[in-house]
Order: sequence, then C-alpha cells, then structure tokens
Amino acid sequence: MKAEQIKKITEKATEQLVAALQQGHSETLTSYLKAIGRFHRYSLHNVLLIALQKPNASHVAGFRTWNQLGRFVKKGEKGIMILAPIVRRKAENSDHDEKESSRIAGFRAAYVFDVSQTDGQELPQIGMVHGDPRECGETLRRFAAAQNIAIEYSEDIAPARGTSYGGRIALLPGQSPAEEFSTLVHELAHELLHRGDRREQTSRKVRETEAEATAFVVCHAIGLETGSAAADYIQLWNGDKETLTASLTYIQKAASQMLAALTDS
Repeated sequence: MKAEQIKKITEKATEQLVAALQQGHSETLTSYLKAIGRFHRYSLHNVLLIALQKPNASHVAGFRTWNQLGRFVKKGEKGIMILAPIVRRKAENSDHDEKESSRIAGFRAAYVFDVSQTDGQELPQIGMVHGDPRECGETLRRFAAAQNIAIEYSEDIAPARGTSYGGRIALLPGQSPAEEFSTLVHELAHELLHRGDRREQTSRKVRETEAEATAFVVCHAIGLETGSAAADYIQLWNGDKETLTASLTYIQKAASQMLAALTDS
C-alpha cells in the first residue's frame, strides 16, 4: 500500500471526527476516546480506523485468531480494515557474529472482526473490573513507583482532589475508591505527558483536558462509570485538525502505558 493511500485512509477518520465536532456532536469524540481504551495496544491510526468503521466494536481479532479462540466469523460479515506493518529482515554484520534485525518497509491492509461478528465459545473476562477498583488502584501505584513517582495524601490540597508536582503526586483523603482511582490516573497523565518541554508548549487548559480525557479512557476501559470528557474536550482543538490529532496521540500514549500495566499484572 502506498504512503499516499495510507495518508488518505487515516486522514478520513480524523476528518470525520472534526466534522462531527463542528456540528456539535461531541458523542463522536466520546466514542473515539472509549475506543482508545478498548484497543490500547493498537496505534492511534488503527484505533481511529476501527472506530470509524464499527463505532461499537469492543474486542477485535483476525480470522485465524478467532478460530484459535473457538469462535468463527459469521457468514457475510465484513471485515474492519486496519494497517499492518510489512516487516523486512536485514542482516547486521559484525566482527564476531551476524545478527538479523527487522525494519518496517511499509504497510498493508489487514482485516479484523469484532466479537459481535462471531459465534462460538464464550470468551474469558480478562481485565474486566467489577465494582470496587481497589486492586487496580494498587497496581497503578506499583506502576507509579516503577516510574519513580511518589504518592502521598494531603488535606492541604483541598478543594483539589489531586495535584502533580513532578515526581510526586498528592491525593485528597476521603475519596471513594473509584474517585481516587480516577484522580490518580489524571495526575499520572500529568506526570507522563506534562513534565518536559511540552509543559511550556501547552496551555493549562490543554494539559487539564488531556489528563481528564486520559482518566476517561482508563476508567471506561476497566469498567468504571465516569463523566464524559468530550463536553470540555470539544473546546480544545478549536477547529485545528493537527492540534486535535497531536493531542489524541498523547492521550493514547499515557492511557496505553497505564492500561498495559493494569492488564499485564
């Protein structure tokens, strides 16, 4: 697949999102944010492609993968197109040995199917959280420790529920487990995204909205109910497609790091 084709395909998804926001349809953005949480191991472009073609998709896999899981694609179902890398092997010569490394030579169209397009054995409920998220909270704390980020409690930060200081997060005591989890995700997003040069390159509004959108993605992905970040987020991009796309990329980066820690624990 040529680079021009790939650019055209991925831009279509972003353009549809921008058009929907221009018409006041913030639920389209909410759907995209939920997709980022559901498919956090996919690239942003592929997340946008999945959400564009099947907004309600919840669990996608290729034809053979579904077969291995004891499920089969229903007759007549149309695949969801994503972009798969074309990997080329290359030899690296040295004085002592010869190693093979790989490089991405391009991309090709590949097709996946949502679980709703399949029949067969029930899937195990992996990574789903029911009720109290305390176990996920502890996992997230271990993730923070691995990033050399200390977590403490302080009543002095009230009325704020959480504050990020750069290498240290303060949480307001007395929050419910779900509220504390959401606050911790929000402040971790600041630590991951807004502690370098980008802090000086973005406004406080952009930083707060990205952190809140990240919390929305992670909380929704583990099954917690949360308010829609899209209502405030709609004001962020201000008609600028490049700003919107860049911001979504950062949101996906932070959410993916945290969700990987939660699902791999």
